[in-house]
Amino acid sequence: MQLVVARIGRAHGIKGEVTVEVRTDEPELRLGPGAVLATDPSAVGPLTIATGRVHSGRLLLRFEGVADRTAAEALRNTLLIAEIDPEEVPEDPEEFYDHQLIDLDVVTRDGTAVGRITEVSHLPYQDLLIVARPEGGEVMIPFVTEIVPEIDLEEQRAVIDPPPGLLDETQAEIDSSREDS
Repeated sequence: MQLVVARIGRAHGIKGEVTVEVRTDEPELRLGPGAVLATDPSAVGPLTIATGRVHSGRLLLRFEGVADRTAAEALRNTLLIAEIDPEEVPEDPEEFYDHQLIDLDVVTRDGTAVGRITEVSHLPYQDLLIVARPEGGEVMIPFVTEIVPEIDLEEQRAVIDPPPGLLDETQAEIDSSREDS
């Protein structure tokens, strides 16, 4: 099974390094020197990591055969894909691979059906579960413990505790109101 572990960003410096947007909770395992990764688009790869280091809070990688800024810049926006055993699970029981979450039924704490997870969107500051609604349309649910307190892989469901307005914007609560002065 293939797992997207990073997206290549800008070139860094003149010796072929690139910034990467990490999309795995195990970068030391997936993005270490010597790792061979498939790519999307596939014509770019496979790529073998030569070196990696952290600079100003960002992971920088250099790949074998990529020796200058021009070659590094040509890799921009390429997805890096690791091959993993489908039975492998993350070490932390609170972490999940995307393929474990796709197609889970989503219900509220009281058992009300919400829909089915169709995608996990990885944003810079948090992940979102994209849930297809049975009546059509979709809802984006922040994948944080306060809103998604339970993932039950055996029962193939995700239990959510949505704040008012997340599922039905007519139920949104206004935190404060402005009065005209």
